[in-house]
Amino acid sequence: MADLAYTIAGNVLDKLGSLAYEEVSLAWGMKKDLDKLKLITLALQDVLLDAETKQENNPQLKNWLCHLKDVFHDAVDVLDEFECELLRRQVVKQYASFGRKVCRFFSRSNPLVYRFSVVHRVKEIRQQLDEIAKNMETFHLIKTQLNVQQNSLVLENRVMTHSFINPSDFIGRDREKEKILDMILMDDHKIENQIPVVSIMGIGGLGKTTLIKSVFNDGKIDEKFDLKIWVCVSLDFDVSTLVKDVIMSATNNEAEISKLTNLEQLQRSLSETLKDKKFLLVLDDVWNEDPFKWQEFAELLSVDSKKSKIIVTTRSSKVASIMGGTEPYELKGLPKKDSLSLFFKYAFRGEEDASKYPELKRIGEEIVEKCSGVPLALKTLGSLLQLKTGAHEWKIVRDSKIWELEREQGHILPALRLSYNAMSPSLKQCFAYCSTFKEDRLMSSFDLISIWMALGILHSPNNKVELEDIGRSYFLELWGRSFFQVNDFSNDYFEINQNFRVHDLIHNLACSITQRECSIVSSNSGEISDSIRYLRIVINENNLTKLSKLKKLRSIHVECTGDENDEVVRLFLSTCISRFKNLRVFDLVGLSFKVLPSSIGAMKQLRYLDLTNNEKLKRLPDSICKLQSLQNLCLFGCEELEELPREIGNLESLRVLGLTTKQSFLADGGIGRLKSLRFLGFKGCENLKALPNDLRNCTTLRVLLILNCKELELASEFVNEDVQLSLQTFAIDELPKTTDLPQWLQQAAKTLQYLHIEDCSELATLPEWLPKLMSLEKLVIRDCPKLLTLPEGMEGLTSLTHLLIEDCDALQKRCKQGQGKDWQKIAHIPNLSIDDYDGDDDEN
Repeated sequence: MADLAYTIAGNVLDKLGSLAYEEVSLAWGMKKDLDKLKLITLALQDVLLDAETKQENNPQLKNWLCHLKDVFHDAVDVLDEFECELLRRQVVKQYASFGRKVCRFFSRSNPLVYRFSVVHRVKEIRQQLDEIAKNMETFHLIKTQLNVQQNSLVLENRVMTHSFINPSDFIGRDREKEKILDMILMDDHKIENQIPVVSIMGIGGLGKTTLIKSVFNDGKIDEKFDLKIWVCVSLDFDVSTLVKDVIMSATNNEAEISKLTNLEQLQRSLSETLKDKKFLLVLDDVWNEDPFKWQEFAELLSVDSKKSKIIVTTRSSKVASIMGGTEPYELKGLPKKDSLSLFFKYAFRGEEDASKYPELKRIGEEIVEKCSGVPLALKTLGSLLQLKTGAHEWKIVRDSKIWELEREQGHILPALRLSYNAMSPSLKQCFAYCSTFKEDRLMSSFDLISIWMALGILHSPNNKVELEDIGRSYFLELWGRSFFQVNDFSNDYFEINQNFRVHDLIHNLACSITQRECSIVSSNSGEISDSIRYLRIVINENNLTKLSKLKKLRSIHVECTGDENDEVVRLFLSTCISRFKNLRVFDLVGLSFKVLPSSIGAMKQLRYLDLTNNEKLKRLPDSICKLQSLQNLCLFGCEELEELPREIGNLESLRVLGLTTKQSFLADGGIGRLKSLRFLGFKGCENLKALPNDLRNCTTLRVLLILNCKELELASEFVNEDVQLSLQTFAIDELPKTTDLPQWLQQAAKTLQYLHIEDCSELATLPEWLPKLMSLEKLVIRDCPKLLTLPEGMEGLTSLTHLLIEDCDALQKRCKQGQGKDWQKIAHIPNLSIDDYDGDDDEN
């Protein structure tokens, strides 16, 4: 993570710039040290982009960056303690009127010792940065500014492409080639003077350039177009440079082009070059995400276009959408048969030669499986193994990580590294955390974004944008860059989450970035480096002893095997809680234990605690309510949990609460007091009869899910029109006793976008006020057999774009297209999915 020092420096500056620190820093006499810390950090940040660019060829510089980053991390830890102290003071002040007992609950046992410790650590960090700044001069670094408009860095030493292709390199893409040829050759000039664009999108290394070279050199293209132009686009998408490259490719007259010194001259030359020509222009490897730059260039091309075409290759769906044109063609990995052919072509002289070495062929097939059809990986690994005939050497390659090969060869998947380098610093930090995932594991975007928040790597400009929305945009950007593989069929019903996987090669790239700070410890792993901050671990007695030398862990993800020893689990929990005071993320999904130690209340910086599917846990300690920084508490699947702590409402930072409990009623003054709550879920609460009365006071709540609560009946209580909710998603499923929607849902009339109603067997009517939900965009109704009709006024829901009705025979009959009595209520909705009713159609 040496190349993330710039981002971490920004985290330090954000915290130092907060006015909230003024109170404590002045009171504790350390404002002078904090001001100096800010100045030094600013001076260092100015040169960090240059340092991160140069580090690969300078080991001393790389070590300097690693040291600097470690000190910045320590600074963030101390500054986060300030935030914890401020939160503690707010709670003490707020509840002081309730008596000394409450104040003692939140007060420190020895505030003077704590204050002295923090002041000393701040001074020590400032001195360390002073020393690091002095050494900076030896590297001759220059000030470099981040390209704010593109939010990315301009990179050097980029491999430029050309249109030549070796026919033997083109394996397994015949079907894709024919599809793209059809897209290019079709006549789809719908807008005058606007050239159609065909975008080919896919992850780096999939062979987009090779495929388009084959298309470019096909005889059908020669017959269709007068002129063919190939340009490898520079990362900064400079229009003047691009125009020069187009003219150069078309005319090959370098001498004349060198005389063109301004854009007006270039424009005249371009117009003359393309005049009366039907041309095909390939823009290979486009990264530009600035629509204005694209529009400026497109306008220069569009004069006398005469049925010309543009092909764009890119790794980003965002780029493809900016370019316009038809739906992007997304290139996938090669099929297994073609992958084997390509690999054996490089590792041997072909499959025939491979059959002479049956053991190597078998190992090679396993290597090919890991490459998941990525041609660049197949070629590189095949070339690496070409001169190695020993099975042992092939096994090393099969079992090693891609970054280890990258250090040896220097050119394995450079396209992926380039994709990473082109990200904004903040996006790099978010992607790097993916190294903590288990390879090819199905992940949740909702959980990932919550973890990013807990680690403090999401920042809202001027606190005007919700952190969840920023995280969502980062997730979508990584998806758009093909770094995440999202399966549309695995998404949940409630549209708050995408399930996704990280390709092995992408995972290995993330691991190569975080190898000094992230470790995945399995049953037979070796020792753990003491520099580790992010840990995934299988719990056993041997691994437990490895934790003793770690000090700076920020996240722990437990990987459960199902046979964890109770005593080892107890020791693991007590070790983590007592030792890792800077822990932000504690992921214990699937781990079962009866008691969560009360000492957890001392983990002041803990922000994410996931106890999902703990089959033994009966109670949470009251001390958990001391965790003033806690943002995410997930208790889904904790079926033995008897009750929530009484003071749960004290968790003022809590944004996510997922709950399974045996309680029949939840006391007022608990969940209703969570003033930062954004997501609330009840799942499998078998005894729950009612929601807490003060839930309607959670004005920050955006998502409310109520699933599989067999005894719950949603009440039709009085609506307080003075309270406006921010709810965006409301979903209920498997509520057999519910007969109505809650009246207070009307308080979210301006914000509710998604309403999901499923498996409510006693729900006979929808409320007459439903058409008041003027922001409603999607309504899903499933398996509600007694539901007979839609309320009057549905045609007034002009924002409603999606309606789905399934397994509701009577309602489906009423909504039958053109015939049902309720059809006119929904005829205006553009996206309707209503199961055909197979019963008697005599009555409407």
